[in-house]
Amino acid sequence: MQDQLKQILSMEKDLLRGRCVMSMRSAGGGELGGCWRAELSDGSAWFLKVADPALLEAEQQGLRSLRRWAAFDLIEVVEVAAYLPLGHQGVLVLPWWDLGHGDQFNLGKGLARLHRLSSLNGPERFGWDDDGFIGLGPQKAGWRDAWGEAFVRLRLEPQLRLAAAWSLQENDWSSLLEPLAQWLDVHTPEPCLVHGDLWAGNASVLADGRGLLIDPACWWADREVDLAMTQLFGGFSRRFYEGYNEEWPLPKGADQRVDALNLYHLLNHANLFGGSYRQRCLQVIRQLLIKMS
Repeated sequence: MQDQLKQILSMEKDLLRGRCVMSMRSAGGGELGGCWRAELSDGSAWFLKVADPALLEAEQQGLRSLRRWAAFDLIEVVEVAAYLPLGHQGVLVLPWWDLGHGDQFNLGKGLARLHRLSSLNGPERFGWDDDGFIGLGPQKAGWRDAWGEAFVRLRLEPQLRLAAAWSLQENDWSSLLEPLAQWLDVHTPEPCLVHGDLWAGNASVLADGRGLLIDPACWWADREVDLAMTQLFGGFSRRFYEGYNEEWPLPKGADQRVDALNLYHLLNHANLFGGSYRQRCLQVIRQLLIKMS
């Protein structure tokens, strides 16, 4: 793989701009490929992500969309330098960023500003033009005018139907969807561009103190989906939430909607990985059925 990557990079004269690749080393695995660090002759470096072309196309689209609304004094969204074909896979060429371990205040504040700026200039409906991915799971295209219907029909229902493979039957959840959609609509959120897969592995703090966002699963949604996911697996500090709420406080009742919004990610994990995620899905569905009754 190293030799293949060096070879295709050496042919990209416009990308190299007189530089050459000095070394290449693994930077960790990926679901369907791998990640690499390429050291260049001018002392800079690239992050190379090898994966299925469809996954990389969705990632590029999401990164470019987020960059449109990012306040770069607070938060960085990685910029795509190039996409290169590599046999049946592809290579996404991104700048290498040195990470810090500091205060997450700017990460939270920058995310809130991105949400707020996008909401002021967005499509006034919820959804996304193209089919994409949530991790390795499918993320359906489509648009809806109402938030509850968008979340239930475009996100929850496709994952619930996939869950039939592990014996979650339609009669286990069908009575939940309509009341859940109506309940989510009560606080009338405005559509925001969301990262969509905001766990701690896809957000960090740079050495200069700004936040960093990578590997999105973007769509136009209630901003609460991003904040809810930050609570699912941990990794976000009190300072992150302080920064977010200083810029754009969450509305009343946001904490009551967290479990419903995170059911999407739990279902995706259950469908991909099985294990205890399946029991967690069943538990949340039962709790929501009681709440909606």
